[in-house]
Amino acid sequence: MSANRPGDGVDLPPEEHLELDDRPLAALARNVSTSYLAIIIDSIIGLVMLPFNVGHLGTSAYGLWVLTASVTLHFSVLELGYGGALVKFIAQYRAHRNARALNEMASTLFFVFALAGVIAYVVGAAVAFNLDALFKITPEQAQIGKWVLLIISIHVAMNFPFSVFGGVVVGFQRQHVNGAVGIAASILVAAVNVAALMMGAGLVGLVAATTAVRVLAYFAYAANAYRTFPALTLRWALFRRSRLKEATGFSVYSSIIDWAYKLNYQADQLVIGAFMGAAPVAVWAVADRIIVGTQSLTGQLNGVLFPLVVESDASKRADRLQKILLEGTRLSLATVLPLVTALVVLADPLIRAWVGTKKPELLGSVPVLQILAVAVAIRVGNGTATTILKGAGEHRMLAWVSIATGIANVVLSVIFVHFWGLPGVALGTLLPIAFSAFVVLQPAACRRVGLPLRTAFVRSMWPALWPTVIVGAALMVTRNAWSPALPSVIAQIAFGGLLYVVLFVVALGAHDRALYSAKLFELLGRRLLTAT
Repeated sequence: MSANRPGDGVDLPPEEHLELDDRPLAALARNVSTSYLAIIIDSIIGLVMLPFNVGHLGTSAYGLWVLTASVTLHFSVLELGYGGALVKFIAQYRAHRNARALNEMASTLFFVFALAGVIAYVVGAAVAFNLDALFKITPEQAQIGKWVLLIISIHVAMNFPFSVFGGVVVGFQRQHVNGAVGIAASILVAAVNVAALMMGAGLVGLVAATTAVRVLAYFAYAANAYRTFPALTLRWALFRRSRLKEATGFSVYSSIIDWAYKLNYQADQLVIGAFMGAAPVAVWAVADRIIVGTQSLTGQLNGVLFPLVVESDASKRADRLQKILLEGTRLSLATVLPLVTALVVLADPLIRAWVGTKKPELLGSVPVLQILAVAVAIRVGNGTATTILKGAGEHRMLAWVSIATGIANVVLSVIFVHFWGLPGVALGTLLPIAFSAFVVLQPAACRRVGLPLRTAFVRSMWPALWPTVIVGAALMVTRNAWSPALPSVIAQIAFGGLLYVVLFVVALGAHDRALYSAKLFELLGRRLLTAT
C-alpha cells in the first residue's frame, strides 16, 4: 500500500481538511438553523401532502402505503448503535488528525452496514411475500403491498451503507450541507409525488417514483462526504477487526441509550392499551402529538453538539467542555421553557380550540399535556449534560442510568394507571426522568468537566428559569381576555415567547449580553468594535 495514497498517511497536512474549525460557533449556528429549517419544511409538506395523497389514492390505498412503510421502521434495530459510534470516532480521529484511523473506521463500518442492509432487504422481502398472512388485507392489497414493500426496502437497505457518508459529514460538524440536500430532496419528492398522482399513477408507480428520488439523494450525501474530507477512502483492504471492536465498545452502550429512549417514550401507549383499552390511547395521542413536536423543535442544539464534545474531549479541552455545558444548558432551557410554560398554562384552551369542540372526550389530554410538557423541559434542559457524558467517555454510566429510567417509567406507569388513569401514566414518565436528571446526570456532567454544581445552576440554569415565572403569571392573567379560537391561542403562545425573550436578555447580565451581541455580529459577518 502506497504511503502517499490519499488517506493512508497518519498525519496529513492542513490542506487535507483535517484541521479543526476555528469558528465552532459559526458551524454550530449553521447546523442548528438548517435543522430547524428542515423540520419546518418537512412539517409543511406533511400537512399539505397527507390530504392530497388520501384524496387521490383513497383511504384504503393510503392506509396500505402507511402499513407497508411502517414495517421498515423496525429495521433500524439492525444499526446496533454503530451510527453513533461512527460519528464519535470520525470526530475523535479528526481531532487527532489521524486520517488512516479515520478511513479504517469508515471502511470497517461501511462493510458492516452493507451486511446490515442485505439482511434488512431479505427480511423486507420475506415480509412482502407474506403480507396476507401477517395482516388483515385482501389478496389484491397483498399483491400491491408486496411490490410497495419490495421497493421501499431498497431505499431502507441502501440507507445502511450510505449512512457512513452522513457520519463523516456529521463528524466534521458540517451537518448543514446534508441538511440542504435533505431539504431539496423533500421538496423534490413532494413534487414527484404530485406529478405522479396527477398523471394517474397508482400506488406502486408513486412509490417507485418517490423512492428513486430518495435513492438519488444518497449519492448527493456521498458527494458531500468527499467534499468535506477529500482523502476519504472506503476499501475492503482498510477493514480492521480492531476498529470494529473499538466501535462496538461504544455502540453497545449507544444502543442501550437508544432502546431506553424508546422505552421511556414509546411504552406508555402499550401500558394504556393493556390496562385502559383503545379509546384512551387516542386521548393520549393528542397530547403526545404536541409533545413530540415540542421536543423535536427544541432539542436540535444538543443533537449537533455531540461531535463538538467528542472533538473537545479528544483534544483535552476541558475549558471548552465547561463552556459547552454552561452555554448549551442555558440556551437549551431558553429554547424549551417559554414553549413549555405556554403549554402548561394554555393546555385547556389549546386542546379545546384544536380538537375539543368536535370531540369533547379528548379534553382528557389536558393534564397529560401539562405533565409531559414538564418532562420535555427537563429532558431538553438536561440534554447538554447527557451529550457531555455520551461524548466524553461516560457513555457506560449514561446507558445504565437511561435503561434504569426506562424500566422505572414502565413500572410506575403500570402502578399509577390504576389510581389516576392517563395522568398517572404521564406521572410515571415524568418522575424517573426528573430523578435521573437532577440527582444523577446533571451532577455527573458537572463532575466530568470539573464544574461545581452550584456554579452551573447560577450561571446556566437560573437566568433561564426565573423569566418563566413572570411569563407564566402573565399568561394566567391574560388567557381569558383572548378569543378561544386556535389562532388566538397561538398568538398567546407567541406573546409569551416574546415576553420571555425580553426577560431572558435582561437575565443574562451586561457581560453576557455583550458577549452574545458580539457573537451575533460575528455570525452575521461583522465585527463589534469594543474598547478593552
